[in-house]
Amino acid sequence: MEKTEMPVGLGMALAMNPEAMLKFSSLTEAQKHEVINGTHTIASRKEMQQYVQNIITAY
Repeated sequence: MEKTEMPVGLGMALAMNPEAMLKFSSLTEAQKHEVINGTHTIASRKEMQQYVQNIITAY
């Protein structure tokens, strides 16, 4: 990724969900930035896990 760092919580949630990790890695840079930007309002681990699970169907 370019100048945007992945939030730790997102990285951990992706590591726990191999299907979502595979999907995330196949996204374009713009889509990855979109996913990362969407994490800014997530307040709990459970929300992050749900957000990451949604990556599979949303893209």
